[in-house]
Amino acid sequence: MKKILVIGSLNMDIVIKVENMPLTGETILGRDIQYIPGGKGANQSYSAGCLKGDVTMLGCVGQDEFGEAILNNLDQAGVTINQMKRSTDYPTGTAVIYVNEAGDNSIVVVPGANGQCNSAYLKENDSLFIESDYVLLQMEIPAEAVFYAIRRAKQLGKTVILNPAPAPEAIPEDILNYIDYITPNEIELARLTNTSCDKLDDIIYASFSLVERGVQNVLVTLGERGALLVNDNGTEHYKAVKTDKIVDTTAAGDCFNGAFVTALAEGKSEKEAVLFANTAASISISRAGAQRSIPSREETDRLLEVKFNYS
Repeated sequence: MKKILVIGSLNMDIVIKVENMPLTGETILGRDIQYIPGGKGANQSYSAGCLKGDVTMLGCVGQDEFGEAILNNLDQAGVTINQMKRSTDYPTGTAVIYVNEAGDNSIVVVPGANGQCNSAYLKENDSLFIESDYVLLQMEIPAEAVFYAIRRAKQLGKTVILNPAPAPEAIPEDILNYIDYITPNEIELARLTNTSCDKLDDIIYASFSLVERGVQNVLVTLGERGALLVNDNGTEHYKAVKTDKIVDTTAAGDCFNGAFVTALAEGKSEKEAVLFANTAASISISRAGAQRSIPSREETDRLLEVKFNYS
């Protein structure tokens, strides 16, 4: 098993269920409240940990109860958190999510301590870059830190995976040359390439445009349609693993990314890694919540064996 370094965000999601969304100036009563560890970086680390990856995370939380709860959750999943930053100036990142009876949501995110996951902090932990084999990032921490991490990882010869979520307006051209795998969904791909991605042909065209600009592999997550891998060798469409019920797709993409990097770190081929990631994600959407929906390694291997006759 090769070593995985995940760099990214950690949030506490405060989910409040309401009958209807409040109007301006209106006070309403909520029906339920839940505190759920989240943030894309934490979710992807948690996924890799649950799936038995050798994963370390770098990120920043506040010195508060939310931060403590998030770190404990990661630790229980087997994620190494020894070098996590604890800010004395900012609280742990928080997302307040209102969900009405129709399932519509309204979200307010306060990044808080995530803004302190900067390049200076990453430079202090250069030994983790050196020790790692795969570096996985998202875009919920300062962009300068993400781009620094990509440059440093590639300078050291590491495999770089970028999940461009939320999609930035642009990624510097030199950074694109350092990305081994970029893993957008259709919406993120459309934003990155400034093209329509409504049809599969459009998605393929947009993906090749990133390959032409230097990205080695574009792996587009397509929800119920599976995933599409595009590179200089052509395209490969991997169908989704069907599930009997869809309960919550919130962390499906994060589960996919954590599973994909774990499979690569184990020496699986790209095809095997995508099938493994699709399988793990299919289990996650059959359950409510973000991190608590992530399957175990045993569950994922069992379903893989049933669907594809191997684990």
